[in-house]
Amino acid sequence: MLPLEGITVVAIEQAVAAPFATRQLADLGARVIKLERPGDGDFARKYDETVKGMSSHFTWCNRSKESLTLDLKSVEGKEILVKLLEKADVFIHNLAPGAVDRLGFGEKELREQFPQLIICSISGYGQSGPYRDKKAYDLLIQCEAGLVSITGTPETPSKAGISIADICAGMYAYSGILTALLQRKETGKGTVLEISMLEALAEWMGFPMYYAGYGGIEPSRTGASHATIYPYGAFASKDGKKVFLGIQNEREWVRFCELVLKKPELAMDERFENNFNRFLNQKQLQPIMEDVFITLLADDIVKRLESAQIANARMNTMQEFFHHPQLEARNRWRNIDTPVGAVKALIPPVTMEGVEPVMNPIPEVGQHTKQILEELGYDTNMISQLYEKVIV
Repeated sequence: MLPLEGITVVAIEQAVAAPFATRQLADLGARVIKLERPGDGDFARKYDETVKGMSSHFTWCNRSKESLTLDLKSVEGKEILVKLLEKADVFIHNLAPGAVDRLGFGEKELREQFPQLIICSISGYGQSGPYRDKKAYDLLIQCEAGLVSITGTPETPSKAGISIADICAGMYAYSGILTALLQRKETGKGTVLEISMLEALAEWMGFPMYYAGYGGIEPSRTGASHATIYPYGAFASKDGKKVFLGIQNEREWVRFCELVLKKPELAMDERFENNFNRFLNQKQLQPIMEDVFITLLADDIVKRLESAQIANARMNTMQEFFHHPQLEARNRWRNIDTPVGAVKALIPPVTMEGVEPVMNPIPEVGQHTKQILEELGYDTNMISQLYEKVIV
């Protein structure tokens, strides 16, 4: 039996945050019914066409779900949602604050009508406060949470290269729902969860927040280097590839000089004899290292670093990561069906003994509408009328 088998999730979701959360639930066996607009559906379906014509974002976040198209502004659409919630365990949405209330599905009404229901909302800034109605895209949350101020080079502040605010909000929604399911098992009652992207990302910003808030000093933007350790970061090789490394203690520094640079005498140089001095004198140390590395291929540098037990990594491109030997060796890939054919997908990162995660197809817009309506008691004639009126 899968961990969440028998749990039904109804999701009014779009973009990344909520779809990412519900995909985690689907991976563990929950039935996720994704409500989409009649016609185009979730707008993330159209972000790009890179996965055999499908959006990369949508492919990532929407396997193993059932798609039901529904016009929630119509009386008939609202009636269908009520029928779904009668049998649901979880209701999750990432609409703008107040949107579900205007539709008649605010948390007060839902708690009275469905006391068993776990209700989860994801928004940019939360359901109250002066920023409540402010538009909240991932980049903007990264800016407001200070992430952009500490990321990049001294000259160029940068955002994270992935939708990190959406992802962390989705993960807190996922873990919050799991916690609420455990609580309901004891109390028999549902609850209300609220996650804001700003507050989710704020939790991840704890170190720099305390550093600046109590120290009075803003953390430096150091690119891929370190603010206090040297050598640490990227170094170029003969073939132009970047090799990243980090020296954490003096034992490693001695081995680095002997086995990697082949300059054992450098370990005794007072300019570099401890990390403090190496950091202060990095402008003198860097060219010494570069003179050695520029004569070696990246693979050869990595071999020397490995022999010296120095932490290192190659700067993979995304295509190189797609073919990473460690993922292949650990059998992390599966094939999943989609409307455009099979695509590769990574299994979830938590490996649980005796549990093979669900890796079911990505649905077409409205693919399961007829089936779900039949489950709710609608006959063929009633379903035809709903299609004609574009309710579904």
